[in-house]
Amino acid sequence: MITTARVPADKPVRIAFSLNDSPDDASPENFSLAFPELDQQLQPLPPCHDSTESMQVYKQHCKIAEEYHEVKKEIALLEERKKELIARLEQVEKESMDAARLAKEYAQLTEENRTLKLAQTQCVEQLEKLRIQYQKRQGSS
Repeated sequence: MITTARVPADKPVRIAFSLNDSPDDASPENFSLAFPELDQQLQPLPPCHDSTESMQVYKQHCKIAEEYHEVKKEIALLEERKKELIARLEQVEKESMDAARLAKEYAQLTEENRTLKLAQTQCVEQLEKLRIQYQKRQGSS
């Protein structure tokens, strides 16, 4: 038995049914609604109600269609996860490159600092020598 309910027009509706509960007088129109998200060429064809083999094939096809739908959903989830992981990897690589750049810059600045300290020490020594020379000149004049 199919029950109906009012659903807002903006909400998606999925129509499905169970073959075990379907009455013998089910109309072929109901069969086409079993898998609305499935491509038309993959839709199970309505069975011939007079043939048990046709009903079995239809049930099998429905089961395969459900499995196909689940696999498609899983693939979509895995692709989304793949995108997230790629984005995360790109972020980590960028951070790694930033860290390498910062380490290189730090090494360069450390070397520059060492060179400047050495130059400062030499300038201080030279200044001290000049003061001593100046004082000697002042004292001899």
